[in-house]
Amino acid sequence: MEKASGSKWKEVEESKSIALSTVETGTVNPGLELMEKEVEPEGSKRTDAQGHSLGDGLGPSTYQRRSRWPFSKARSFCKTHASLFKKILLGLLCLAYAAYLLAACILNFQRALALFVITCLVIFVLVHSFLKKLLGKKLTRCLKPFENSRLRLWMKWVFAGVSLVGLILWLALDTAQRPEQLIPFAGICMFTLIFFACSKHHSAVSWRTVFSGLGLQFVFGILVIRTDLGYTAFQWLGEQVQIFLNYTVAGSSFVFGDTLVKDVFAFQALPIIIFFGCVMSILYYLGLVQWVVQKVAWFLQITMGTTATETLAVAGNIFVGMTEAPLLIRPYLGDMTLSEIHAVMTGGFATISGTVLGAFIAFGVDASSLISASVMAAPCALALSKLAYPEVEESKFKSEEGVKLPRGKERNVLEAASNGAIDAIGLATNVAANLIAFLAVLAFINAALSWLGELVDIQGLTFQVICSYLLRPMVFMMGVEWTDCPMVAEMVGIKFFINEFVAYQQLSQYKNKRLSGVEEWIEGEKQWISVRAEIITTFSLCGFANLSSIGITLGGLTSIVPHRKSDFSKVVVRALFTGACVSLISACMAGILYVPRGAEADCVSFPNTSFTNRTYETYMCCRGLFQSTSLNGTNPPSFSGPWEDKEFSAMALTNCCGFYNNTVCA
Repeated sequence: MEKASGSKWKEVEESKSIALSTVETGTVNPGLELMEKEVEPEGSKRTDAQGHSLGDGLGPSTYQRRSRWPFSKARSFCKTHASLFKKILLGLLCLAYAAYLLAACILNFQRALALFVITCLVIFVLVHSFLKKLLGKKLTRCLKPFENSRLRLWMKWVFAGVSLVGLILWLALDTAQRPEQLIPFAGICMFTLIFFACSKHHSAVSWRTVFSGLGLQFVFGILVIRTDLGYTAFQWLGEQVQIFLNYTVAGSSFVFGDTLVKDVFAFQALPIIIFFGCVMSILYYLGLVQWVVQKVAWFLQITMGTTATETLAVAGNIFVGMTEAPLLIRPYLGDMTLSEIHAVMTGGFATISGTVLGAFIAFGVDASSLISASVMAAPCALALSKLAYPEVEESKFKSEEGVKLPRGKERNVLEAASNGAIDAIGLATNVAANLIAFLAVLAFINAALSWLGELVDIQGLTFQVICSYLLRPMVFMMGVEWTDCPMVAEMVGIKFFINEFVAYQQLSQYKNKRLSGVEEWIEGEKQWISVRAEIITTFSLCGFANLSSIGITLGGLTSIVPHRKSDFSKVVVRALFTGACVSLISACMAGILYVPRGAEADCVSFPNTSFTNRTYETYMCCRGLFQSTSLNGTNPPSFSGPWEDKEFSAMALTNCCGFYNNTVCA
């Protein structure tokens, strides 16, 4: 018995040594624990100083294992049904949000409109993604018959014919009431012919790209400017952007004080750039900017037939600046053709960045016009770029799938916000430096020109006066009334030769005078321009196409791809003029589509006929009333036109004479 037990104990010791070696090597012997329990002598269990069992040295005791069973089972159950729990939690959250949204809309739908619109956009994106996964392959199979080259050619010709007939009919019907709209249409034709005459390769022009780009711009303009729904939607969007930017006051007032923020331009507009830069950085980190850019680029690419890289860069210019947009396609710049590089540069010159948009809105420029002008410039930039510098090389990026956009390098939202604010400091400083420098240079140039003019008895010669004469015919072709052409031509010249900030600042001064109810003419000098001219000017100034931007563009692209510096230098000047003309064609589109609204359209319906203060509506109504009033000697004045047989006409005339001087007031 002793020998048997001794041999058995020896086997156990050998098994323990094997178990230890297997533990060291990462393997497990499942039968070891049971075997050891069978042979281990009674009383061999190890205990600690308090007498608690430590087990057999190879794992927890039976008591410890049993005490952990409920937790192990719960953990295993949670892991097994984790996806189900997530779906249940998500469903409960969606139901709670739906209840909250419903309650908000029932209580005050106007107040909850912004939340309702955001919710609809999110639902649209989710449904689109779901349908794409569910029906994407089926739709691809359904579209296979249209891949036939002959059928596609016939469809293109039919679509082109229908579009041409529709445009002719629309112009004939729409311009019957407003024939002045034919002038900006002639302006578009003039710019297109000039660019074709100056094209780098006349025979290689892709007319599909040209007409598709101009057509997309025209259709978008109709939706935004002409339709009540689109006009109201963009007006609302502009108001929301303005409200959002006003939150900058909370930070700038704390840093600079209320007095400076209210009275000093630098503390009003420049902090907006920092705030907007911070927000854009957060959106870029979250991937929202990339998603929107890719969707816009995909749409432009399939409709216009442009390559993936150039389309992506131009679409990105709607949201980011002329130096940031090329970073979206940084890995591909080295292999792009000269035509694609020209398109990338043109997109940068023809649009403005989202960050600078906030500064222009702070000037008082109409937000909805700025947003629509920047969006409308994207297809037009591609169209004119392919007209001025057609593709004659073989591109490597023709795939409609496009290219991938990287996510931000930041590790969390706070880092993205901080980096965006810090990066925007440089832009804000750059804007302030440009305004100081260019306004000072403009004052010096005007003083020098005035001095030179006085030497030959020419009084009041300035840079603005020269521009007003040289650019007046071109501005007239954009649809601006001849009396407003000198002032608009000045701003267009300032934008191209000096800086768009200075031009928009001048436009805001004219707008403030108009809104304050100042008379249009004082001592033979025009004080402000019409609303139509303001809208056209806003479109014509929307872009970075000025002489100083050449250095910015070359510096940014050369830092990314140094070995292509000579290629960039070849096309940058042509791209500059192309980008400038994109803004002018956008202004022509606005001139074609603009229709009077508000007090311009129906002055009699203006609600406040007992005018209490000077406003633009007051001035327009009073001017119309003066023109409709005739004196009959000692008899009370008679009224004609829309003011005839209105009980409040006499009272309105009395109120108008209290603000403005006119012969009928004597």
